[in-house]
Amino acid sequence: MNAFQPSRQPLQPIQQPRTVPRPKRHLRQRSHQIMALETTLKIGVNLAILGAAASALTQLLPYHWSQQGRLREVRTEVKIMEGRVSTLQAEFVRNFDPRQTKAITEQQGYRFAPNQRPIVLMNQDGKEIDVINSLP
Repeated sequence: MNAFQPSRQPLQPIQQPRTVPRPKRHLRQRSHQIMALETTLKIGVNLAILGAAASALTQLLPYHWSQQGRLREVRTEVKIMEGRVSTLQAEFVRNFDPRQTKAITEQQGYRFAPNQRPIVLMNQDGKEIDVINSLP
């Protein structure tokens, strides 16, 4: 029993050592090239959009400035008309005020009370400025 026994083969199959595949350099370089191309395309598209926006602004700014000028003109005209309207409203109210009827008829029709004398103010050119009623 002390005899040498034949060696048994191990139960597990012998694995052959696997060769570890080296990372392929050309694939890695290709992915970098693709990323560079993609980035370049993005920059190009953004530059095109920037150019279109700048072109639109250069066309729209003069139009905007002219519209602002027109708006200022309209606002000044509105202010002038508001002043004129307020003057006309005051005159309208005065014309339809029953207490001032006598004064208005005297002013507009040159009709005076018998005890009043008209005083006519004249310019140096000979044009009439105003008529004032005075008591004798």
